[in-house]
Amino acid sequence: MQTILITGASSGYGLETARHFLANGWNVVATMRRPNPEVLPGSDRLRILPLDVTSDESIAACIRTAGPIDVLVNNAGIGVAGVFEVTPMAHIRKVFDTNTFGVMAMCQAVIPQMRDRRSGVIVNVTSTVTMKPLPLAAAYKASKQAVDGLTQALVEELAHFDIRVKLVEPGYAPTTRFTHNNQIDPMALIPPAYEGFAAPILREFGAPQKTTKEIQVAEAVWAAVHDTAGQLRFPAGDDAVEFARSRI
Repeated sequence: MQTILITGASSGYGLETARHFLANGWNVVATMRRPNPEVLPGSDRLRILPLDVTSDESIAACIRTAGPIDVLVNNAGIGVAGVFEVTPMAHIRKVFDTNTFGVMAMCQAVIPQMRDRRSGVIVNVTSTVTMKPLPLAAAYKASKQAVDGLTQALVEELAHFDIRVKLVEPGYAPTTRFTHNNQIDPMALIPPAYEGFAAPILREFGAPQKTTKEIQVAEAVWAAVHDTAGQLRFPAGDDAVEFARSRI
């Protein structure tokens, strides 16, 4: 029976992915900054472990406790929306610490065991923001675009050891906790000079025509994990599929 480790599994995409794999017979290691056993059904195939992907010590302790990992899903992330000019650099660094360097650190932590076994899958969850130049999401896009590039490079670097590396690209999900995890009110990052430009974009954010459901991301992760045909990108959600068709 295979084991999957999912980061950021306390809510949203990560939680639904943990539920999906658990329901399909996998051993699941659901990691969270603040573990909450109530969010997942009790099972002898489930372990909930603390993990802060920005802490080397936390990562090392988690990997030691988790034991052999067949699949790593890098899902943990935080957001930032607003005008780049006034976005505090301290918050941008925090976004990169989680969204980019956290992914890199987790990959480095699991690659040695996968390399030794000559098997394994790494799934990096990015976003449709990597598909188009979306204003008011510059820092967030940059953090996810870096993971896109990392993943492309690792595909060939790790194929030599029979490790598969995949990208899951969710669209916009207004109902997830992640949407509210910006930690800075976007309106506080809209200076007067940008109000006319930003207003229609913010209205679209508030009432999107198509969105992504959490189960669609879980199903995309499932498809990515089981793909052996060499597909790299797995858009997740109606809006993501539409974005992917018009990728520039």
